[in-house]
Amino acid sequence: MPRSTGFLLPEILALQPAIPSSVSASPQLKTSEGKRGQGGQAEQDTAETFTAWCNSHLRKAGTQIENIEEDFRDGLKLMLLLEVISGERLAKPERGKMRVHKISNVNKALDFIASKGVKLVSIGAEEIVDGNVKMTLGMIWTIILRFAIQDISVEETSAKEGLLLWCQRKTAPYKNVNIQNFHISWKDGLGFCALIHRHRPELIDYGKLRKDDPLTNLNTAFDVAEKYLDIPKMLDAEDIVGTARPDEKAIMTYVSSFYHAFSGAQKAETAANRICKVLAVNQENEQLMEDYEKLASDLLEWIRRTIPWLENRAPENTMQAMQQKLEDFRDYRRLHKPPKVQEKCQLEINFNTLQTKLRLSNRPAFMPSEGKMVSDINNAWGGLEQAEKGYEEWLLNEIRRLERLDHLAEKFRQKASIHESWTDGKEAMLQQKDYETATLSEIKALLKKHEAFESDLAAHQDRVEQIAAIAQELNELDYYDSPSVNARCQKICDQWDNLGALTQKRREALERTEKLLETIDQLYLEYAKRAAPFNNWMEGAMEDLQDTFIVHTIEEIQGLTTAHEQFKATLPDADKERQAILGIHNEVSKIVQTYHVNMAGTNPYTTITPHEINGKWEHVRQLVPRRDQALMEEHARQQQNERLRKQFGAQANVIGPWIQTKMEEIGRISIEMHGTLEDQLNHLRQYEKSIVNYKPKIDQLEGDHQLIQEALIFDNKHTNYTMEHIRVGWEQLLTTIARTINEVENQILTRDAKGISQEQMNEFRASFNHFDRKKTGMMDCEDFRACLISMGYNMGEAEFARIMSIVDPNRLGVVTFQAFIDFMSRETADTDTADQVMASFKILAGDKNYITVDELRRELPPDQAEYCIARMAPYNGRDAVPGALDYMSFSTALYGESDL
Repeated sequence: MPRSTGFLLPEILALQPAIPSSVSASPQLKTSEGKRGQGGQAEQDTAETFTAWCNSHLRKAGTQIENIEEDFRDGLKLMLLLEVISGERLAKPERGKMRVHKISNVNKALDFIASKGVKLVSIGAEEIVDGNVKMTLGMIWTIILRFAIQDISVEETSAKEGLLLWCQRKTAPYKNVNIQNFHISWKDGLGFCALIHRHRPELIDYGKLRKDDPLTNLNTAFDVAEKYLDIPKMLDAEDIVGTARPDEKAIMTYVSSFYHAFSGAQKAETAANRICKVLAVNQENEQLMEDYEKLASDLLEWIRRTIPWLENRAPENTMQAMQQKLEDFRDYRRLHKPPKVQEKCQLEINFNTLQTKLRLSNRPAFMPSEGKMVSDINNAWGGLEQAEKGYEEWLLNEIRRLERLDHLAEKFRQKASIHESWTDGKEAMLQQKDYETATLSEIKALLKKHEAFESDLAAHQDRVEQIAAIAQELNELDYYDSPSVNARCQKICDQWDNLGALTQKRREALERTEKLLETIDQLYLEYAKRAAPFNNWMEGAMEDLQDTFIVHTIEEIQGLTTAHEQFKATLPDADKERQAILGIHNEVSKIVQTYHVNMAGTNPYTTITPHEINGKWEHVRQLVPRRDQALMEEHARQQQNERLRKQFGAQANVIGPWIQTKMEEIGRISIEMHGTLEDQLNHLRQYEKSIVNYKPKIDQLEGDHQLIQEALIFDNKHTNYTMEHIRVGWEQLLTTIARTINEVENQILTRDAKGISQEQMNEFRASFNHFDRKKTGMMDCEDFRACLISMGYNMGEAEFARIMSIVDPNRLGVVTFQAFIDFMSRETADTDTADQVMASFKILAGDKNYITVDELRRELPPDQAEYCIARMAPYNGRDAVPGALDYMSFSTALYGESDL
C-alpha cells in the first residue's frame, strides 16, 4: 500500500469538528434514518461496509466518519481519505463553509480520482454535496475499486477475477468451502475462516467449525480479523445469514482487506532481510569508527603527555645531569617514538579504509570527533617534532653553556687564589710603623721598597680586572654558584681598594721622612724594579701554561699551538733577563761584602729572592713540555672528530639522495598502468620490502650520529644533511609507501565491490593521468571539468558544483584518483538508500507511520531488533500509540540525512 504523506492533514483536520467522545469507533455505522427507507437493506449493508472501510484508513489520520452520505458533503474528509490511501498531496482545500466552497473541495477530490485513470460516470460534486446516498456510495465504490482492488492481478486476470481466483486457490485445500462468487459462497462463514487459517493457522481451530453454524463461523472470522489482522468489521453476520444474496460490493471490499493483509507477508520478509543487511554494515562501520577514535585518542594523549616533557627547559647545575637528560632524549628517540610513528601510519590507513567502506555502502563520510581528524593528528605530530627539535637544540646549548661555565669558574678560582696568595700579609706590611725608628739608609730602603711595591701593585691591577670580568660573565651565564663567586670577588675588590688606600698613606709617610735620609742602594732598587715585572711575567706564563682550553676544530687547536710556539721563542730572551736580574743581586752581595753594609743580607726594596725567581723559572720550564703534550693530545682528538664528520657526511650524502629518489619512484609507480592492480600492489610491496631492508644503513648512520654527539661535535662542513633531515625523510618514505599501498588496496576494494573490469580501471587511470597535467597524482577543478567533458558529461555550473561536493567533500580544490574512480563507479552502482530502508520499515509496520517494539522483535533477528530499539526516537505524530518508535528519522540518520 502507498504510504501516507500527511501533506494536507493539518489543514483538513483544522477545518473538521472534534470527534465527540461519545461516538464509538466501531465500523457498524448506519446511514441516516431519512435515507434508510429509500435504499433498502442491501443499500444499508453496502453503506455500513463502505463506512467501515473508510474509517480503517481515516483512523491513520486520527479521524473517522459516522454517516457516509453526510460526512463527505463538505469534501474535507473525502480529500483526507484520498491523501491517506494514495500517499499523495491534493490541492489545498477551501476554508469556507458555503455551498460553493464544499463543491470546490469535492471537485478537487473528483479531479484527483479522474487523474488516476478512473471514469466517473454521472457522479457530480453537487450530488455529493446534496447528500445523494447512491452517488456517494458509487463514488466510494469507485475509490475502493481503484485503490484496493484494481492492483490485484493473478495470472493476468481482471481485478475482480484475480481476487476471486486468489480466494479459490487459498481455500482449495479446505472441505465444505467452494468459492464461486462474492455473495452466496460466503454465507456460511467457512470461506473467511479458511482464508485466516491458511495464513495464520494458530488463530483459528478450523477442525471445530460446523457448516450448519454460519453465525458462529462469521463472527469468529470477523472477531479474529479485527483483533489479530487489524481488519475492522465491515459486515454484519446476521445480515449476511438473513439475506438471500449478500451484497457483492460489500463482500469484495471486505475480502480485498484479507488479500492486502496477507500479501504483505513476503514483502515483510524481504524488508527484514534488507534491514538486517543495512544494520550489519552500519554496526561494522560503527566498530571501525570506535576503533579509530580510541587509537586517535591514545596517540593524541601520548603527544599531549610528551610535549610538556620536551618543552621543559629547567636547567641543570652540573654537566653530568645534563648528559643524563641527553641520554634520556636518545632513549625517547630510539625506543619510545618509533612505535608511535607506526601507530600514526596505521591510523591513517584505518581512516582511509573506513572511508572507502562507507563510500561503497553509500554511507556519509566518517567525521571523527572534534580535534581527532587526520589533519589534527598531523598538526599535533608536527608540534611534537617541533618541540623535539627545540629540546635537542636546548640540550646541546645547555651542555656548551655548562662547559663554558666550568671553565670560567675554574679560571676564576685559579686567578683568585693567585691574587689572594699575593695579597696575603700586604695590608699588615703597609700598616707597619718601622720607618719611625729606622736609620736614614733604612728609610731610603723603605721608600724604594714601597716604590717597588707600588709597581708590583700596578702590575696586579690587570689580574684584578680579569677576576671581576670573569665574575661578571659567570653572572650573565647564570652560574649556579654565583653568590659565592660574587662574595669572593667583592672581597678581593674591597681588599684591593684598601690596599690602594694603605699604599697611598704609607707613601706619604715615607716621603715626609725621605728628607732625613740621603743614601740608598741603587742596585737593590734596580734589582727590585726588574725582578718584580719579571716575576709577574713568570706568574702570568705559569697561569697561561696551566690554563685549560676548549676547541672544536683543527684550526682552533692549530692556532693555540702556533701561539705556544711563539711563547717558546721568547724563552731565550727571558732567560737573559733572568741572568741579568741574578747578576744585579750578585753585584749587591759583592758590594755588601766589600763595603760591609749592614743590610742583614736582604734586599729592602723587594721580597723576591733569586731562589724564588729560579724556582719559578724552573717551574715554567717544566710546564712547557706538559703544554706541548696537552696540545698534541687535543690535536689528535680533533683529527678523530674530523674523521667522524667525514664518515657521517659520506653516508648522509648517499642516504639523503637515495630517500629522495625512492620518494619520486613511488610517485611514478602510483600512476603507472602496467599490469593489473594486483601486479601494481605486488610491485609496491616488493618495493616496500627493499625500503625496509635499507633500515640497517639508517641505524648505522644513527650510530655515527651518536658518536658525533658524544664527541660534542656541533657542525659538519662535509654535508648539508643533518640526522634530523634523514629521520624526517625516512619517516615520510615509510608513510608514503604505506599510504600508496593502501590506496591501491582501496582501488581493488572499489573495483571488486563495484564490478569494474581491469580495462575500465585502465581507462579511468589513462583519463586521470592525461588530465593530471601537473603530474601531482591529483587533478585541480579545471582539469577535472575537462576530463568529465571528454567523457561525454554535459553539465552546467550547478551540476559541476554538485559533483565537486561529492569528489571533494573537504573543499581542498583537488580530486584524487580514489575519489575519481569512486565517482565513476557510483554512476551505475546498485546501493541501498534511505528511502528504500524507510519503505521496508513501513512494510514491517503494516503501513503505519511508526513501528512498535513487538513488531521489530517479531520481524528482525534479536541483536538487530535491539539495535533499532536502542537507537530509534519515540514517535510523536498525531496517530502515535504508547511505545511507538520513529523509523523514518532512524532511516535517514543511517545515511547521514538527519541529526539523529
